[in-house]
Amino acid sequence: MSPPPVAATPAALEWVRRLSARHGPLMFHQSGGCCDGSSPMCYPLGEFRVGPRDVLLGEIEGSPYYIDADQFERWKHTRLTLDVVPGRGAGFSLEAPEGVRFLIRSDLCEIP
Repeated sequence: MSPPPVAATPAALEWVRRLSARHGPLMFHQSGGCCDGSSPMCYPLGEFRVGPRDVLLGEIEGSPYYIDADQFERWKHTRLTLDVVPGRGAGFSLEAPEGVRFLIRSDLCEIP
């Protein structure tokens, strides 16, 4: 059995639960931009318009997690893990005012 395409650390799961309690259902999107533009962004569900080239990787605590198709192509052999760290990233992600930011940790998977 292969690992899920996207997972989360216990700390990230706690923040997803906190944010969903405050804002309702959530969604994540990770673009193919550079720097903070490639960081996972957390929005109220439906507040970010998903495009036809976005790939649904899975769910984190019931929240859909999408990634840009070009980014997915580069990372398709990578196990992605959502984590949270102190600090403030750029953008409109819901965790930003809380003094933390989501980020992705990655592990290369074996290529068949």
